[in-house]
Amino acid sequence: MMPFPSTIRLVVAQTKYQLLTFWRIPVAMFFTVGLPLVMLVLFNALFGDSTIDTPDGSWSSRQFYTAGLAAFTAVSATYTNLANMVPLRRDEGVLKRWRGTPLPTWTYLCGFILSAVIIAFVGVTLLLTLGVVAYDLDIDLAKMPAAFVTFGIGVGAFAALGMALASLVKSASSAAAAANATILPLAFVSNVFIQLDDPPRWIEIVGDIFPLKPFVEAFQDCFTPFVEAPAFNWASLAFVAVWGAAGLGVALWKFTWEPSGSAPRRSRSRRAETV
Repeated sequence: MMPFPSTIRLVVAQTKYQLLTFWRIPVAMFFTVGLPLVMLVLFNALFGDSTIDTPDGSWSSRQFYTAGLAAFTAVSATYTNLANMVPLRRDEGVLKRWRGTPLPTWTYLCGFILSAVIIAFVGVTLLLTLGVVAYDLDIDLAKMPAAFVTFGIGVGAFAALGMALASLVKSASSAAAAANATILPLAFVSNVFIQLDDPPRWIEIVGDIFPLKPFVEAFQDCFTPFVEAPAFNWASLAFVAVWGAAGLGVALWKFTWEPSGSAPRRSRSRRAETV
């Protein structure tokens, strides 16, 4: 068995490699980190002077958008990023080649996941910093433990769900469409882009079934002025964690290292040799 320090060094090296690869893809950087910042500026320029009314009270839309988009950035950096990049590396044959090296396969996947978590942390930090500097976001230190715990459970769950989707899609060409089709519509019914005020019942049910809305609301609670410290929303966090566990199970069950379409080609080759 590999010594513990050596294992840590391998995971750190793989994480650095994945981060370096990510920073070299400007499009990925923009959509994961840059776009939420642009959306925050635009939303506040258009709607920043309004207030958000909830059953618990009213609060500034500036704070609402900052916390909601920060949570969405964490989801984008984990769920969307992994659902896109893992199938791409699989179809390029990178995963198959890595599996053929002496490197333990799980360290490569850990590098993928940890890099996504770090990107999520950087994105959320930038959003919250902009919110504090420009949009009067109130940071209550007594709620920060809840914010960190909520962030950790959320990114863990959505990373698992991203790996699950990456395991289910057949090719990299369909991964982006599947990721966006499953997360963007939910954002509109999960209090990310708009605060739903008395929506149709079916829209409310859709938002409550999936984990995005509970995660966003639990994270927003950490920055909402009328939610008292420590602001842990344990029911929502448990619901998100269950979804994460389900995603992990699917990922472990369905994950493959082989490029899409490789098995059928080998099958045809064997039939040709038989004839």
